[in-house]
Amino acid sequence: MTGKIALPGSKSITNRVLLIAALAKGRSHVSGALKSDDTKYMAQALRQLGVTVEETGDTDFVITSTGTLTPSAEPLFLGNAGTAVRFLTAAAANIAGTTVLTGDEHMQKRPIAPLVEALNAAGIAATAPTGCPPVTVTSEGGFANRSVEVDASLSSQYVSALMMAGTKGDAPFSLKVKDGDIGARGYIDITLECMKAFGAEITQSSSLAGPLGWDIANTPYEARDYWVEPDASAATYIWGINALLGAQIDIGIAPEAMMQPDARAYDYIRQFPNLPAEIDGSQMQDAIPTIAVLAALNNHPVRFVSIANLRVKECDRINAVATELNRIQPGLAEEIGDDLLVTPDRSLIGKRVAADIHTYADHRIAMAFAQAALVIDGLRILDPGCTAKTYPGYWRDLQSVGVGMTFE
Repeated sequence: MTGKIALPGSKSITNRVLLIAALAKGRSHVSGALKSDDTKYMAQALRQLGVTVEETGDTDFVITSTGTLTPSAEPLFLGNAGTAVRFLTAAAANIAGTTVLTGDEHMQKRPIAPLVEALNAAGIAATAPTGCPPVTVTSEGGFANRSVEVDASLSSQYVSALMMAGTKGDAPFSLKVKDGDIGARGYIDITLECMKAFGAEITQSSSLAGPLGWDIANTPYEARDYWVEPDASAATYIWGINALLGAQIDIGIAPEAMMQPDARAYDYIRQFPNLPAEIDGSQMQDAIPTIAVLAALNNHPVRFVSIANLRVKECDRINAVATELNRIQPGLAEEIGDDLLVTPDRSLIGKRVAADIHTYADHRIAMAFAQAALVIDGLRILDPGCTAKTYPGYWRDLQSVGVGMTFE
């Protein structure tokens, strides 16, 4: 199998840049951006907050802003876009007034309490009675306390959210991570790069012995043009197909050229069918379902560790992957605490197994299990449309390189 696929732009970068451009005075042109459910929710919310967001072409946004967000009379509905709801919750601290942020039934199960607690410590009246959205933020227009700590053990997005909002104010903003613990440091690096591209001045303040922290200057963002690199999480599915089938599908960018942490998954995927016996998923969380499905067809068992945060993604991805692998064949996967042990059976390749793969409204479960469906006849991926969250053209792109499929 050969061909070329033009991957969508990075979701992580697109939603960061949309928000930062909205906080910058002037006109910014974002090219190569992802157009998906998650980014459309972000764009619509920014429009509600007084920002002009135009969509020009398939991969471009033009953002024109005064640099100040204004209150929305209606709640911001953000579907199940975790980046959007968390980033905008912190940004709402810079809005003079009350902002309500909510999402769908899945979003209302995703934790946001640590971010709310950090906002309270910053002098913002923020509440989330269930510990998950909906969230209500009432502010006079900025952080009253310019030195804050945040618990980032559940998600690095809490850190990114506070960072991006922290440039506005009459003094520099100091942010520290409680206990130095953080979910996925690579995503913080993406945030830093995006902020600096729009003129932010940031200094890492921690010593080797102290908690991780940053000092962020109260320097306004500057509007600019920005190109978004292809999505590394989306790339993992194509790398997986190449490894599984010996295919040569070209995505037009090398893994080492990507700044996203999931790009490091390539170093594991290329070793298939001899994946390492243990894989630490802490810094490439969205890639773990991809690699775990490959592991079910590996030459020896693989244990995935440091993946507890996968339980609070769009679904409990540890349980979802284990359940669906065992639906293909009992015993393929086992949850051991917050670890996932996959015990493979390569004889499944080429067999027929009549099984419906449940996707839990989670795009990554659907795309990861599509790999197994390429070599195990009879698998049916339920709710394939859930891939619209981050990769609306996924099934079309697979068809374009010769993958046969039927839709019911």
